[in-house]
Amino acid sequence: MDRLISMRVFVRVVELGSFARAAAALDMSAAVVTRNVADLEAHLGTRLLNRTTRRLSLTETGTQYVERVRHILADIDDADAVAASSARQPSGTLRIYCQPGFGNAQLAALLPRFAALMPGVVLDVTLSDHDVDLVQEAYDVGIFIDLQKFDSSLIARRLAMSTVVLCASPDYVGRHGAPATPLEVAAHPCLNFAYEQLRHHWMIEWQGKQVSVPVHSRMVSNSGEVLRQAALAGLGVMLQTSYMVKDDFDRGRLLRLLPVQRLGQVSVMMVYPSRRLLSAKVRGFVDFMSAQFPQPESDPWLSAGVA
Repeated sequence: MDRLISMRVFVRVVELGSFARAAAALDMSAAVVTRNVADLEAHLGTRLLNRTTRRLSLTETGTQYVERVRHILADIDDADAVAASSARQPSGTLRIYCQPGFGNAQLAALLPRFAALMPGVVLDVTLSDHDVDLVQEAYDVGIFIDLQKFDSSLIARRLAMSTVVLCASPDYVGRHGAPATPLEVAAHPCLNFAYEQLRHHWMIEWQGKQVSVPVHSRMVSNSGEVLRQAALAGLGVMLQTSYMVKDDFDRGRLLRLLPVQRLGQVSVMMVYPSRRLLSAKVRGFVDFMSAQFPQPESDPWLSAGVA
């Protein structure tokens, strides 16, 4: 930054033909102007100006250097102007990463509303379960659940807590009945996420403590939507996050089983690289999403009446 200041001072001296006039124009002392030019020459290892008591003149090197510096400073000023404009007016491409389950079940419906508020912003949305480095892969913002890994040095804001629920279709319950206790889950075919810790046992609260219930997986998938469709078709019982099945509960397509048992919660997190000097498009999205979830410690998808 000091060198950049010296470059600006040098150009002003050349334009005005005088250290004194440059000092007045820059609101600096003549000594500070002289020192900036001297420091620049010392850094370059060459003289840029010939000085006499009457006048200043550029050396051959100074003549070449001042033209290049003028272009560099003009480019910097242009870049600053573009960045400042972007900070004020939402525009450009907003790259969003999102965990697929939340992306399909919740974010997809929110994005058109955000787009209507920010007509100058182009949305570039990626849904993936793979580990993502937001900074390295140039994402502006990411939405994760807390089972995923993300860089702890980034800014993370919780949007909501999602309750893990056990559910099945009315058709399945009509044919096979519903488990009355956690231990009875072992007798039912299960629709299971492809996490190693869930493949063979589910942890369910029972009589005041967590018990490990052995399960038989009828289907295993890394896709919550695949499991949801299987549950709707009556293939078995399913552990699922509330944000995935809220509409199914509301419309009676799925029934919540063992509603008084605690099966856990997952946090839905919004993550972005920095809270300082956010561009308008990122700030707009962060504020929009925060407004959709004003109570981040609660579950907005599970109504008290669902059972």
